[in-house]
Amino acid sequence: MATKFDYSVVKDLQNYRNIGIIAHVDAGKTTTTERILFYTGKKHNIGETHDGGADMDFMDQEKERGITIQSAATTCLWTLNDVIHRINIIDTPGHVDFTAEVERSLRVLDGAVVIFDGKMGVEPQSGKVWGQADKYNVPRIAFVNKLNLIGGDFEMSLKSIQDELSSDAVAIQYPIGKEHEISGYVDLVTMKAYQYADEEKQEFVEIEIPADIKARVEELHDTLVEKVAEADDTLMEKYLEDGVLEVDEIYTALRMHTLARKIFPVMGGDSRMAETKVLLDAICRYLPSPFQKVYTMHDSDTGELVEKLGKVVAVNTETKERVELEIKEDEEFVALVFKVAVDPHIGQLTFARIYSGTLNAGSTVYNSTKGNRERIGRVLLMHANDREDISKARAGDIVGLVGIKDSYTGNTLCMEDRPVALESIEFPEPVVSLAIEPKTKSDQEKLGETLRRLMQEDPTFKAESNKETGQTIISGMGELHLEIKMDILKREYKIDVTAGKPQVAYRETIEGNVEHHELLKKQTGGAGQFADITFIIEPQEQGAGFKFVNKIKGGAIPTEYVPSVEKGMVDAMKSGVLGGFPVVDVMVTLTDGSYHDVDSNTDTFRIAGSKGLKEAMRKAKPILLEPIMKVSVVAPDEFAGDVTGALSSKRGVIKSMNPKGKVQEIFAEVPLGNMFGWINDIRSMSKGKATSVMEFSHYQKVPDGLVNEALGVKS
Repeated sequence: MATKFDYSVVKDLQNYRNIGIIAHVDAGKTTTTERILFYTGKKHNIGETHDGGADMDFMDQEKERGITIQSAATTCLWTLNDVIHRINIIDTPGHVDFTAEVERSLRVLDGAVVIFDGKMGVEPQSGKVWGQADKYNVPRIAFVNKLNLIGGDFEMSLKSIQDELSSDAVAIQYPIGKEHEISGYVDLVTMKAYQYADEEKQEFVEIEIPADIKARVEELHDTLVEKVAEADDTLMEKYLEDGVLEVDEIYTALRMHTLARKIFPVMGGDSRMAETKVLLDAICRYLPSPFQKVYTMHDSDTGELVEKLGKVVAVNTETKERVELEIKEDEEFVALVFKVAVDPHIGQLTFARIYSGTLNAGSTVYNSTKGNRERIGRVLLMHANDREDISKARAGDIVGLVGIKDSYTGNTLCMEDRPVALESIEFPEPVVSLAIEPKTKSDQEKLGETLRRLMQEDPTFKAESNKETGQTIISGMGELHLEIKMDILKREYKIDVTAGKPQVAYRETIEGNVEHHELLKKQTGGAGQFADITFIIEPQEQGAGFKFVNKIKGGAIPTEYVPSVEKGMVDAMKSGVLGGFPVVDVMVTLTDGSYHDVDSNTDTFRIAGSKGLKEAMRKAKPILLEPIMKVSVVAPDEFAGDVTGALSSKRGVIKSMNPKGKVQEIFAEVPLGNMFGWINDIRSMSKGKATSVMEFSHYQKVPDGLVNEALGVKS
């Protein structure tokens, strides 16, 4: 049970920090969060992820596997320079299959701590989460973790961050000692050295800077001071004249640069020790309050990115005008739903970030995205799976809401007399599918509703019925993602299912341009059916989607029938002509047609559009597209050849190999259809010493000779 605090002691939003802990899998995110909770007094013991004792990993699947699967929120207090700060934290997963949890968390956070494994430096998912933070203008601190372990190397890690992520990464701390001999650190701002003071390694004592690293830390200090001097013309002038800056001047300039994402401070150590206290100081000192975040929104008409410092950008849903929201308690209430979970005890639990105004338990709000009212039964302060009822929440808070029935991820909650919408959250499409069947009739009855709940919780999880086979198809971001969902079905909902082999989420498109004429003409007794259309179908560049252009002139087809043609075509695109896969990236230009005064209507033109698109695709050189995965492998040198050989045998293209100490980091692009069971394969070939992650990269054409194999057609 977490310790409860009076968080109302932090009244000034300037002292709020809404941060995320993000990283590659197994870099130590949850361990760091657990130490933060311990040192801030939120909990009295330190939980370990490997033995299932971490508060933030509360799912059974997380405890068993030692990984984070879903994001978890908590709140703690920390005092810096006699000022109490409130830190709202979201601990996120590191595995690429659960990247949606990182996406939606960063959408509502103001700052982040990026954790790096000191033995590896930048890893594939490090780059992914760094890019997600860039997308949402999130200032961040880098913490190089696990430097006390064999292979821990701060210099290598710092260089990899600078080379692979940002040249603006600047060290503000330097470790004393290496690997098991780590004994403290040098503060590069104050140029003071500190050493562990006790065996528990929970306190530091000041010492002289060791002679063997003095030259290096002076060099890094000079680099830091030169960089921060750029923040202000007066500082630069002083630095050029005197060659030094005062500590308070460095702190101020470093904060300015960090908030502007012109500097990313880099720290290092072992987050299981007192370095966590130094990290807490840095979070309060350098990361933004809600007032200091740059908020963004894409203009719906121009696509232009609108950026505002300290003001949230939204759109009035009635006037369509852009509005700017003050982050104040006395503003009108506006919040963004960023996560939904189904709790077995209280039902739907809705997570929201409040951007302006206040929210009282028992009040009614308006969902401007869906146009419906919602009553807030309870407002909860979350600590992972533990919760605390509060009577009121305000701008800057991240809370759980109970009582909401029909509001989901990406929806805006506001006041009905001022309906505004914040920019929603976009998620990647699933790439792996499984056919599942419940084992009993009672399970069959429960399955549909349960899958609907799981889809509401996770926007990257899809489920639908195959009308032809009667099977239920579930889709997700990877094998592990679907494995977890099936485990949840069994454990939490007591639904036992059998699953087929994983299936690839193929797509279909065309390579040719075709003009097609479609005539629907039926006369059977009563009213007949008539629709006549001529259109051109042609391919679009990858990712362009479907485009419909109306070039009908002279009323050849009444205007009210044209949308029906488009609707019929959109419906037809759900199932292509090669294997019934969704159709992507085509453009249709409607050029001509005719109609009948009595026998034509919206239905006849919808049917003509649907049939016409199918027939046109058959003539326009239809092709099958397969998902290509970006695969990264970290393997000891002696297994690197086996790994590259195995990837090549799977039609993989090796993109690069980077030596890192005694291991090789291998990057390749491989068709997803050849990668099922890869994790077991690589464990076997490397005696369990290699690790691998993969994520979707792009779609590309299936080679002509392999199309029948992909479609399961026997030649």
